[in-house]
Amino acid sequence: MSQKIAITALASVSPLGSEPELIWNNYLHTTACFSKQFLDHQETIVGALSAEDELLLEELRQSDLKYKSLDKSVLLAMAASREAIAQAGWKKGSSFGINIGSSRGATDLFEKHYKEYLENGKAQTLASPTTTLGNISSWVAHDLQTSGPEISHSITCSTALHSLLNGVAWLRSGMAEQFLVGGSEAPLTDFTIGQMRALKIYSQLEDEYPNRALDLDKTRNTMILGEGASVCCLELGEKENALAYVEGIGYATEILEHNISISAEAVCFQKSMTMALKDIDLASVDAIVMHAPGTIKGDSTEFRAIEKIFGSNLPLLTSNKWKIGHTFGSSGMLSIELAIMMMQHNKFIKVPFAKPQNTGKSIRKVLVNAVGFGGNAVSVLLTI
Repeated sequence: MSQKIAITALASVSPLGSEPELIWNNYLHTTACFSKQFLDHQETIVGALSAEDELLLEELRQSDLKYKSLDKSVLLAMAASREAIAQAGWKKGSSFGINIGSSRGATDLFEKHYKEYLENGKAQTLASPTTTLGNISSWVAHDLQTSGPEISHSITCSTALHSLLNGVAWLRSGMAEQFLVGGSEAPLTDFTIGQMRALKIYSQLEDEYPNRALDLDKTRNTMILGEGASVCCLELGEKENALAYVEGIGYATEILEHNISISAEAVCFQKSMTMALKDIDLASVDAIVMHAPGTIKGDSTEFRAIEKIFGSNLPLLTSNKWKIGHTFGSSGMLSIELAIMMMQHNKFIKVPFAKPQNTGKSIRKVLVNAVGFGGNAVSVLLTI
């Protein structure tokens, strides 16, 4: 890339917690952050927020009368965004851009409004404005009182990394000096879980690790849904407070043979990784945080794509979905968070049941992958 892009802050709210120290400590332990909720007519394993973080969101909801009608996905994004700009030293009310996307948007609120409409034959006044996808970035912009551009979008599970791509483009074009980017998702609802079960990809395992992301020998799909939001602050050039730098970006979309699948060797990932790694010595890439949702085809096709690019000299491979589940549109930024934390602590976080890897190397350069329905892959190369 011709101009350095610095990540000067990153904040999240997820099953891992909302404080950096707690999040890292949770990564250091091999226990998965799953619980059970009664969803889609049965007890369902999910990656849910802690009681402490639920209280944090409830306090935020009660802090302003206008916030009481907002969806959880919006509150998640607002909480993470407040923390991120505080870390970066950005002033509330200044002019910075916002691009926070979501795969599903205000899913829970939409389901509740529609159920009420079916029962009463009448829609509530705020049903439409509180369930639009643009609701997330616009409310974050309101909460932070910024006068910069605000964008929301859905590019399924690669949404958060597409937000990062947009932020990079705005900064490099000179149209903005600072951009807040990320994703938010609150998919733990009856209909959303029902949709995943209809695809026959939701985990039915009842063991220690019900999501088997990066278990390339599994014979059953094991995806689990999680909720959360994660955002980061992007700035142009070298910064004293930089957590990491975006060294390369890549993206690709492939022609699909099926509504939800990508090709057997994930051509879209091969293209996105090749673009992100342009002019990079492949041996310098220390680790890859894979998308790896825990499905048979999703994990294996991405692995084959990595083999196509790196040959037999594979970087260390990891994922966080075995621990927190798939958070759809926010998952890519939560993977960015894992990558940055591994570089900060110079420690690789392995998947406990994956095949052994030589984890003694330094972690200085990490590639992050994301892809979603539609074969829209994104790869981001980070360095410190």
